[in-house]
Parts: sequence; structure tokens; C-alpha cells
Amino acid sequence: MLLVGGSILPSTTATALCRRRALRCSASAPVQEAGLLRRAAEVADLSAGHTSPHPNFGCVIARGVDVVGEGFLYAQGTKCAELQAVEMAGALARGATGYLNMEPGDCYSDHTAVSSLVQAGISRVVVGLRHPFQHLRGKAIQSLRNEGVRVDVLGEDLQSKIFEDALKSCLIVNAPLLYRAAFHVPFSVLKYAMTLDGKIATRSGHASWISSKVSRGRVFELRGRSDAIVVGGNTVRRDDPRLTARHGGGHVPARIVMSQTLDLPDEANLWNVHEAYTIVVTQRGAGKDLQKKLAKKGVEVVEFDILSPRDVMQYCYDRGYLSVLWECGGSLAAPAISSGVIHKVYAFVAPKIIGGVNAPSPVGELGMVEMSQALDLIDVSYEQVGPDMLISGFLQPIPDLSPVIPSSDELSAIDPTVCPFDTKIISFYKTWDPYGAFSNYSPHPIQMPDENGKYQTWSSVEHYYQAHKFAGVDDPLAKDAYEEIKTAKSPEEASRKGRRLQRQRPDLVRADWESAKIDIMYRALKCKFSTYPDLSAMLVSTAGSVLVEASPHDLFWGGGREGEGLNYLGRLLMQLRTEILDRNSKAAVVS
Repeated sequence: MLLVGGSILPSTTATALCRRRALRCSASAPVQEAGLLRRAAEVADLSAGHTSPHPNFGCVIARGVDVVGEGFLYAQGTKCAELQAVEMAGALARGATGYLNMEPGDCYSDHTAVSSLVQAGISRVVVGLRHPFQHLRGKAIQSLRNEGVRVDVLGEDLQSKIFEDALKSCLIVNAPLLYRAAFHVPFSVLKYAMTLDGKIATRSGHASWISSKVSRGRVFELRGRSDAIVVGGNTVRRDDPRLTARHGGGHVPARIVMSQTLDLPDEANLWNVHEAYTIVVTQRGAGKDLQKKLAKKGVEVVEFDILSPRDVMQYCYDRGYLSVLWECGGSLAAPAISSGVIHKVYAFVAPKIIGGVNAPSPVGELGMVEMSQALDLIDVSYEQVGPDMLISGFLQPIPDLSPVIPSSDELSAIDPTVCPFDTKIISFYKTWDPYGAFSNYSPHPIQMPDENGKYQTWSSVEHYYQAHKFAGVDDPLAKDAYEEIKTAKSPEEASRKGRRLQRQRPDLVRADWESAKIDIMYRALKCKFSTYPDLSAMLVSTAGSVLVEASPHDLFWGGGREGEGLNYLGRLLMQLRTEILDRNSKAAVVS
């Protein structure tokens, strides 16, 4: 046993924490560092099931490939991962490198994480993820840099594909925190067990047991990683479950029963709150008599004007929950999926067939009539669990909450006023956004010369950009497309026409388009901002900030939905801003 932050860890966890590992790699330094970051993510997950879900912080201290110290945050309010790691490393920490799966979160002005690394003499820190909360993001990183510690962040300072698996590990270990920060609901997992022919019970409702004992043990692990478990009224009436983690100690999640009518039995295992806390959520005014009985048993009843999965998850968010496990039947799983609150699916498939037209399936009616409407899982994994097969995957990608920002060297070259590590990010997308005038869709006409030097008026930058996909192509259809896009009624229409024709007739697109499109966009932007002084002033006012075009679907010009885009429009605007600032500075000197 080991005492960590005032808590007793099981011997197996203590051994994992205390053992000094020497990771010997014959590959290159990036491969070694990727492995050490993955190890930090693994260490960060060691408290899962023993405490309620919390941000997972892991720290690995290494000298070359030799791990000399490790630590993880056991629970909120316990000793931070960084301090544990430097204490284990002792004098070997001086001059060593620290690997953190996520930037430390200084929520309560507790600088221990940073100060412990600095005082121990750590010379360099590698960070997998910036903190997802805006008020914390970048602060610890900047504090370390201010103390003279070199800090490298994945995706910024370290951009090699070698680090992709390490980044994935860092994302997965804190997926609940990232989903909560991005969507303001807890990370929600739908779990079910079904037969090979897709049934979760016989037509009579009997379901004990579809999956094996080994699979059921994995379910207990999933419960231990959750703040709460959600079931519907049908599950309570049919199965009378206990929904406990049954791991002999540690964290026990709350049980949440969703029932619109409160047509529930007076006696049920879930009403025994000595094992775990139970919350019943229902429609306002339903089952007042049962509400009183449940209250006497210690069950909390929460009423909603309209009971829906999203409202319940919003309620769980307000309670501070990070992760919720749904173990409901198909009639509740379907609306939960439809409302977008389910982020990941765990399906235990047993090698059994029971048949039955009326036997229930794991997901009810979703309104789909064609296979093209099917929901595809992302990052799917397959695992043999006893005789069963566990298939898992994400319905929504893990948000990394970080738009693609050029590297420090690249950003300095584009715009020297920007510090990429401690700066404000200004996003724009729709033209009605505060900085929507930066959009290439904004209604600012520009005059640009044609191939003969004659100036033509274009309704927007987007009109000009889309039309020039087909400029100079010796084909009547290309020339018609050029004029049709030029006279389009709106930037959206110009974009739609240009994109559609590019997909349908790529042979009509100019041969040098891929190499020329950035220059074409930049020329149009320069014309726009030189034509309208107020736009130029607005652009200059953002000096020092990173500009991000927040389009969720354009991964070249925009930042993408989860920051996976290249953000070239933002980059060009920052480059243009630097040119304007330089020009203004020279004009001021002359005057």
C-alpha cells in the first residue's frame, strides 16, 4: 500500500507508481519522447475507478530514456503529479526533462505544479495538451517559460507525425474533460450487450445473462470511471438493477433513473441509497405520491418542464459531472443519440443467437430510411473479452480545442507582434460575428485587374476567389463558369457554384490552382483592406492576437470543428496585418 495525497492506493497501483522504469529505445529521439509522453498519459489514468472522475494529470521525469520519477493526480485536493515525480526523482531531476500529458491547471492560485518543476531544476518540459479551459490555457506553460524552462507543446513546437499516437493517448485520457469544455455536457458513453443477431433480451424481456462474466467485469470498470449511470424506467421495472461498481471499494457512481410518468415500483434495488446515491428525473407534476415515498427513502427527485436527454445532461453538467455511462434500453438510447449527447459506444457482442421479431434491440427508432444515413463510429477498436467481442468507437471526435496555430518560428516570420504561447485567439466565421468583416464572404466589393489590366468590380473576395479557379482555361464551359460566379447573387452562391463545378468537372479547373490559390486569395484580401480604411483599422487593432477562421468544414482556409484545419485565411490576415503595421511605422518615421 502507498499513501498518495492523503489517500491509500492499492498495492498494484502503488507498485505501478513507485517502480522506476528504464525505457530503452534504439530509435530516434522523437520516438523516445513520444513513448515517454504516452507513458505520462498511462500514469495519469492510474486513479481511474478509485476516485470520482477528475482531470487526469500525469508526470514522467526522464534523463534521456531513463525514467527517474513518475506521479499522477490521485484526486482533486491531493498532491499534484509534478511534485510526486520530482520527489521520486530526487537529485536526478536536475537537468532532466519532464513529460506532462496535459498542462497543469492552476485553478486556485496553487503554483505547486510549476514551482516543483522549477525548484527541482527541470530544464525542459514536454506538454501533450494545453489545458482545455480558456482561463487556464497557456498560463502554466508561460509561467515555466518565464522561469527559464524550455517548454515544447505537441502540435506547436513538436509537429512530427511520430507524435500522433502520443497525442491520441493524451486526448483519450482526458476525453471527459475535453468534451465537457467543448460541449458543456458530460462525456457520455452508451454501453450495451447484445447477441450476434442484435438482441438485448428475448421477446419476454429476459436478459440475464447475454454477456459473459468477464464482460460484466469490464462493465464494472466502466461504471467506476463514471460520475453517474443512466437508465430508463423500463430497465428498473424489468431488471431491477443495482448498478453498483462492485469493485470492493473506491468510487461509486450515482444512479440516475429517467421516467416521464414516474410509473415505477414502490420497492426497487435502486431505492436503497446505502449502496449508492440515486436520482430520479421526471416530468413536472408526475407521480406525486411516489415522489414522497422516494424522498423518504433518501432518493432525490428532480422535475423538468420537459424531460429530455439533453436537459438531463445539462443538469449533470451543472452538478460538475465529467463522465456519464448510459446503460439504458433502446427506447431511451435512441433519443439520447438523436439529441447528440452520446459521444462513445461500447457494444459487447456475445456469440449467441436468440431470434424473435419482437425481441428488443439496443437502439430504438432513429428515423433513418437509407444506409447513407447510418452513424459511423470513429476510431473503432475491437477486443476479445472472454467469449465476447467488445466493439467500441466514438460518435463524435474528441475535441482538442486548439486551432492550428503556426509554429513559433513560422508565426514570428508571419507576424512578429504575436507570442504564440500566451496570446488571445480571435475567431471569425460568419459575417455577423464581431470580426466577421475579416471573412472572405463579407459584403465588401473590390476592384481587381483582369488578364488585360482592365479593372473589374467583384462583389466580394469569395466571388473573385471562386471564379479564378476557372480563369484562363481555354474551354467555353470554364469561361461561362467564370462569368456565372462573378454575377452570383451572394458570396454563398458564388462559393456553392465554384465548389460544385470543381467537384463535378475538375478538368475545367486551371492546372496551377493548388499552387496559385493562396496568392489569389492574398491579392484579393490586400485589395479589400486597402480599399476600406475601417477594415484596415480593425485588422491593426488585433495586433498581438492569433486570428482563426472558425469554419467547421473548410480544413484548408479554416480552423475546422476541433481545430484540425490549417487556418490559412487567418495566417494570410496576420501576414497582411504585419505589412500594414510596417507601412504605418515607416510613414510615422517620415512624418
